[in-house]
Formats: sequence, C-alpha cells, structure tokens
Amino acid sequence: MSLLLFANNYGTRNGVQLYKCEACGRQFRAGEKLSDEHLWYLYLERKQTIAEIAHDYGVSDSTIKRQLRRICVEWKQPALHGMSGFVHLDATYWGHNWGVLLALDEATTRPLYVAFIKSERTEDYSLAVKTIEDNGYQIQGVILDGKIRVFNALSQYHRQMCQFHMKQIIVRKLTKHPKIKASMALLQLINELPKLTYNQFQRAYDDLQIEYADTIKRRSTAKDGSTHYTHRKLRGAMKSINTFLPYLFTYQRSDCVGMPNTNNKIEGVFTDLSKNLNNHSGLIEENRKRFINGFFLALENKSANQNSSEPEPTAATL
Repeated sequence: MSLLLFANNYGTRNGVQLYKCEACGRQFRAGEKLSDEHLWYLYLERKQTIAEIAHDYGVSDSTIKRQLRRICVEWKQPALHGMSGFVHLDATYWGHNWGVLLALDEATTRPLYVAFIKSERTEDYSLAVKTIEDNGYQIQGVILDGKIRVFNALSQYHRQMCQFHMKQIIVRKLTKHPKIKASMALLQLINELPKLTYNQFQRAYDDLQIEYADTIKRRSTAKDGSTHYTHRKLRGAMKSINTFLPYLFTYQRSDCVGMPNTNNKIEGVFTDLSKNLNNHSGLIEENRKRFINGFFLALENKSANQNSSEPEPTAATL
C-alpha cells in the first residue's frame, strides 16, 4: 500500500510537493529517490554543483552532502592482459604535498595506473611501469616530460622526451624574446623541432655552436676578480638540449612507429580533471581524492566502451 495514503500535503519546496506522515510526522517528497550512482553521475560527469542538485531534487544541500559522503569510490588497477603500446607518464599536483601520478595508454587514452603521491620520486615511476607490466601490459615505449633521473631509471624502454616541454624549458631560460643573436637562433631552432629529423637538428645545432662560439664561451670578470660565463642562461639552455637530445627523436625510430613526440594527450586529461575539480571548489583532501578516483573510473568506462555505437552514460562503478 502506498505511503501517500497515510500522508497529507505539506506544502512545496522549490516547486516540489512535500508530504507529512500522519503516523510519525516525518516529511518527505514524492517521486523516485536519487540513487547513489545517479547522484555521482550528476556530480562528476554532468558537473552539477551540490546546490544545483539539491534544488533540482527539492532537498537541502546537507542532504546531498551526506549522500555523497556515503559513496565509496576507489580506482582499482585493471587487468591489462593482451594490451601493448606506448605509455604516457606524468604527474600533476594540488598544493605542495600531494598529487597524482598517471600512466595513460596512447591509443585508447585508458588509465593504466593511478597513484596519489606526496612528491615526484623516481621510485614512483619505476613502480608504475612495473605494476603495468605485472598486470599484463607490454610497454613499447614511454613518453616523459623532462626529469632526467626518470629517463635513466627507465633505460630498458624506448624513451621520448616531450618536444613541447623541451621548448618550454628553453623559453624559461631564454624568454620568448631574447636579446642576443645566439639566443634568438637557438630559440628559432627549438621552434622548428617538430619539423626536423635527428640528423637535421644535429647539423643545425652544431652549426649554431660554431657560428656563435665566441658568444657562448665569453667570460666576464666579477669585482672580486673571479670570472664566469657572460651568457649563463644561454649556456643553461644548451645544457638542457645536450641532456635530452638522445630522447628528442625516439619517435622517428623504425621500431617506434606510432609513438607521439609530445605528451599532449596526458596533459589534456589533466586539464579536464582540473576543470571538473574547479566546479567543486573547497573540497577537503579526502573528498578531492574521491572525486579524482571517480574521474579516472569514468575515463576507464569511456575507454572500455569507445567502440560501442552508443555507450551508456554511467559515471563509475560504485
């Protein structure tokens, strides 16, 4: 028998009819109850705020918050048997004491590994690739963004330095509008990086060092009589190039066909994550981690259904 037979109308809230139970005095609204799964879908994928959801369902913000706190969301390492490909590896941070390390499959954008970290350690990257391989994935190569100690630790794989990040490193040292000719020439060469082969770049880089040898080697004398290189930022930029040059053109190798020359794909995922988090500002760390877990669960679901003609809009497995 319907509960409404024992209830009286008790006004409306936000345009939704309310009822009051004659037996116990409890107030309630008519209609289907908002399930945990649908609430999480609205909150995560539809990017609705707590206030918006509460308004739409005629309940208080506190009610939605309590229901969200009950939802347990945890990203679990998937089985990856039979998969192989190139892996993007990178981390992003919120504040100075915690962040997320992500491994992403180049072909499908599928999350292969997700871990919360306090700092970006070489051991974290080593653990990530070991976990991926232990779960059945065959790594053909990795795309990284400029931590040489990580390149050294993953020496058993083909390693590609993100060319976009290489350009950013040089711009930070030289600025976008350098004043001296040697720096201008070096910046122009770096801007042409995606268009060049390894041999073309190496020849142009060698020619630049010969042409501007005097500028590169010029020294100045300090007041105390000591000497130092005059154009230290230029030399610093060249040192960075020398460090990463062995990894800038890995994607052009015959055994690395299909490898990207940037990690733009993983940067795009981090950008989407940040945008979603910005819709829910003020989250405490526990809730922020739950949201991030849910984000990657949703991404896992989308990548798993990417070949489906009409994937279901589920948010995550709760």
